Amino acid sequence: MNARATGAGLLATAALVLLGVLPAAAEELPSAPTPEQAASAPRTLDTLSRFFARDGALARTAAVPRVEGASVPVRFLSPDFVAGKPGAPVARVEFRASRAVASDGRKASLWTVERAGGWQVVNIATGDDEIRYAEMGRGGLVFREPQIDAWYVLKGAKVLPLDEDAVRAVGRNGTSLAGYRERVARAYGDKLPGSAYARKGAAGGYDAPAPAPGPSPIVAAAGAGAGLVLALTAAVTLRRRRAPRHP
Repeated sequence: MNARATGAGLLATAALVLLGVLPAAAEELPSAPTPEQAASAPRTLDTLSRFFARDGALARTAAVPRVEGASVPVRFLSPDFVAGKPGAPVARVEFRASRAVASDGRKASLWTVERAGGWQVVNIATGDDEIRYAEMGRGGLVFREPQIDAWYVLKGAKVLPLDEDAVRAVGRNGTSLAGYRERVARAYGDKLPGSAYARKGAAGGYDAPAPAPGPSPIVAAAGAGAGLVLALTAAVTLRRRRAPRHP
């Protein structure tokens, strides 16, 4: 696909090795014509078995993971939208996610990206937030504002919250698309790619201990260049996600 996807795959694989999910001499997971085929490939399922068994709660041979349903596009808040570029969508697709389920009911999200050789799994994250929120959106455009871990659905010109973080950001009844743009411009307008903030090397948000509540840079969350690589890698090593929350 491109350098961003290639880097994401290599770093995500390295993170899986550190977790003991893959052997030290791990090769990349196989490519396939569709995200669903990549997610359900035998080598991917074997990796999932190790992923579900990594904390000792389940034996690897007992995990028997399966992939359920179709993959969904996962959108992140777009830096072009934050910057106010004419016609920019509120969010853009960064990867596709598939839901994996172990024999004990635990779930994981398989992130796939498209490359020259087909679709490839580049990350496994605990829980199934990506798919669950897509289902909650009921056909609207679902997207994530990763800086505050908030999920929204855009319906018409209204941005509605899908979790408590989003409720805190836009209220239980949501806000207009224009109102949301004003909010994210205030929060992240000085942290866009090419900003002084980004040039200081702070972009990415994972190179220092977690700060007090507040936004991390848009460049990390919106998938611009190395930002997605950092996000994908950090997801494996850091995302033992919180319990599902609802508005």
